[in-house]
Amino acid sequence: MQWDIFCKVIDNFGDIGVCWRLCADLAHRGHRVRLWVDDASALVWMAPGAVEGHWPGVQVCDWSEAHNPAVLRTLPPADVWIEGFGCEIAPEFIAARAMNTASRGQYDSKPPVWINLEYLSAEAYVERCHALPSPVMQGPAQGWTKHFYYPGFTARTGGLLREPDYLAQQAAFDAAARQAWLAQHGIAWEGQRLVSLFCYEPPALTDLLQGLIQGTAPTMVLVTPGRAQRAVGTALTRMGLASTGAGALALHWLQPMPQSEFDELLWVCDLNLVRGEDSLVRAIWAGKPWLWHIYPQDDGAHADKLNALLDQMRAPATLRTAQLIWNGLAEASGLEQSPIDWGALPLADWSLATHDWRQGLLQMEDLGSQLIRFVQKKR
Repeated sequence: MQWDIFCKVIDNFGDIGVCWRLCADLAHRGHRVRLWVDDASALVWMAPGAVEGHWPGVQVCDWSEAHNPAVLRTLPPADVWIEGFGCEIAPEFIAARAMNTASRGQYDSKPPVWINLEYLSAEAYVERCHALPSPVMQGPAQGWTKHFYYPGFTARTGGLLREPDYLAQQAAFDAAARQAWLAQHGIAWEGQRLVSLFCYEPPALTDLLQGLIQGTAPTMVLVTPGRAQRAVGTALTRMGLASTGAGALALHWLQPMPQSEFDELLWVCDLNLVRGEDSLVRAIWAGKPWLWHIYPQDDGAHADKLNALLDQMRAPATLRTAQLIWNGLAEASGLEQSPIDWGALPLADWSLATHDWRQGLLQMEDLGSQLIRFVQKKR
């Protein structure tokens, strides 16, 4: 099928990260995808070659072209429209398709299956709202229907993005591949515990660094570019420490990397500190212990979202405590401020909980497969 996927980049590349993963997944399964995006700059490192048209099955289109009548007159119609995270398709784009459908007649041309791909959450409303129809009441597409589509962690949701060959690739990533990956990225690893850090500005970041410095287990933190590196740099300056680390802590500053290499980063590490939606899902599939830095919201809604996730995975008490303190939510969640020894985290216990939840999630159909089946049914 031909898919049109629409994405507006708000900040932090989470939206383009999810939308690109979906595009690449669909193309890998033999579908044709046009990604309409207003800022494709992140794809330069996230998916090298994509913007230039070198990614099989995916065409990256500038958002402004969706308003261009000359482009729309010759654009082959898509079978599916996906609005990523509620971004609204250009009125001109909708009108051009509606006019084409009306002129050809109901037996010659069908409206696209129109889907609003929502944000990921473990909250209860997701099951209630998943796949609900939303009739279009006005405009050139009046009478058509959108459907809300919710990724999620239960069988009554749309599932999680996972490529058909993901598990095979992960299984093939053995100890030799790990060593080769570290060498390829210039990481002078000497057997230390490895921790990936992909975050915003977590309230407990300084405590984490101090704990690792004083810890008994030598640890190397691999710091991702952007806000994570800026946050660590600020913390080190405040602590009066060098950029290479101190005590039992060594730091390595990573360069931007494609999504496939980010997956491998998570496989390499013993603990993954992730943020947002895309990296959370990839950390879950990686099967290593993880802490999630959830995007903070002014109304405090992120606290409910985090607690719902921890409830869903039946997180052990120590993991829940660490997650809440990492996000500065211990007090808001009614949890007494329990001290966390960041230098001696119970990774073995966390690993068991992570493994058990992952095994359950692997029994669910992945998001790409569910989407395809949903579209085929609606068509």
